[in-house]
Amino acid sequence: MLIFSSSFFQCHSLVADCSVFLVHGRLASTYVRCSHDILIFSLIILRYIIGLAGPPGAGKSTLAAEVVQRLNIISCNKDAVAAVLPMDGFHLYRSQLDAMEDPEEAHARRGAPWTFNPDLLLKCLYSLRSKGSVYAPSFDHGVGDPVENDIFIGPLHKIVIVEGNYLFLEEGVWKDICSIFDEKWFIDIDLDSSMERVLKRHIATGKEPGVAKWRVDYNDRPNAELIIKSKHKADLIIKSVNFQC
Repeated sequence: MLIFSSSFFQCHSLVADCSVFLVHGRLASTYVRCSHDILIFSLIILRYIIGLAGPPGAGKSTLAAEVVQRLNIISCNKDAVAAVLPMDGFHLYRSQLDAMEDPEEAHARRGAPWTFNPDLLLKCLYSLRSKGSVYAPSFDHGVGDPVENDIFIGPLHKIVIVEGNYLFLEEGVWKDICSIFDEKWFIDIDLDSSMERVLKRHIATGKEPGVAKWRVDYNDRPNAELIIKSKHKADLIIKSVNFQC
């Protein structure tokens, strides 16, 4: 396990030699600079799947997008060699939450592990590993539901970063999901800092401050506490930092 805690650090992970530069300002932007070694490595394997986990507000989506974008830029290949597969698309539909024994509680706790469909995620990852390609769902935040078959991971995508909250849990199907990854990255962040970012995100999307604060305390914080317990499963731990310019 490798742990890095400064805003600029050299990472030598199992997948490649890469330098990671993390900057979190007001919008928690993340910048990643990867070396060509990761691309050379990808030429000798069929598929390398990285699991990227961390609590809400840690910067998973930004980190995954930046790594993939830079890999595709420096690959000098007209076809993308890397892709992101977000766990968001594996939320249960609102109609499925409505059909639960306590629909109000189900909607209030949406984002907890039991409001996802890990069986479908596992099926997609198995297909990706065995068949070389897969169509996976995305998530429409405007509608609030998954969009079927909206993401295509093809044979040319040598490196796939799967990013999500619960990828390293050790219970039920999540344990099987965790076992699929060739390498596991975890973005670590102070819990209060994480919740502060999530609170700002809720407010930015239109929630009243009181409602946003209630949701953080009732749902996001217990979810984050659970996620942090899975940190020990990671091969690489990246410290999410606040950096004031």
